[in-house]
Amino acid sequence: MLIVLPPSETKSFGGDHPPLDWDSLSFPELNSVRKQIAADLVALDDPFTVLGISDKLAAEVEANQQLLTSPTTPAILRYTGVLYDALSAGTLPSEALQRLAIGSALFGVVRAGDLIPHYRLSGGTKLPTRSGTTPTLKSRWGGLITEVLSSADDLVVDLRSGTYQQLGRLKTAITVRVESVQPDGSRKVVSHFNKHYKGELARVLALSDQDPTSIDEVAAIARAAGMTVEITSPTALTLVV
Repeated sequence: MLIVLPPSETKSFGGDHPPLDWDSLSFPELNSVRKQIAADLVALDDPFTVLGISDKLAAEVEANQQLLTSPTTPAILRYTGVLYDALSAGTLPSEALQRLAIGSALFGVVRAGDLIPHYRLSGGTKLPTRSGTTPTLKSRWGGLITEVLSSADDLVVDLRSGTYQQLGRLKTAITVRVESVQPDGSRKVVSHFNKHYKGELARVLALSDQDPTSIDEVAAIARAAGMTVEITSPTALTLVV
């Protein structure tokens, strides 16, 4: 099972490992596009406008400019925020971490242990090229991310948000929707705590001693951990909270 997590805008700074080594990253088929995006990100003339951030986030721009020379840390520790707090990756054994990957606007998809630097780039950004065009990241990635996910021998559970799924959707992947039950019995899609519950689910699945090959088996693992899940299609689960 390969569990693909969304990235986060917030990331840890620094790191204890050498600068980015492209050849060490998982899914080397993505390296050509990765390098093109990185080069364009480093060379941005108007980074605040392109990235949609204020000058209060100057450290993010500086991180991009030092992308190729700054220290790295495992991807699963680089990303921070609600989902990653719930996942608590630092307490997971290596076997569980091997089941985790992260979607990324810059790297496409990386495994948990891949060493990456701090950077700032969102999936919906139109990043200018050095030739003067401004393609979407979806068009830059084309079908490459879908191809590498398709080549995985494992069942894929895709917890990415819609923006990152658009960069490389896998039709056979299991997706998860989070809904809450209202006082009148109706359902409402969870927005604010969506990432928290997905982080909890990712942890449960990563720690399972089973290796599921179907959506029924994934649902069974979640239910055994006390979660309420419904199979709403051959590739979709609803997590009810």
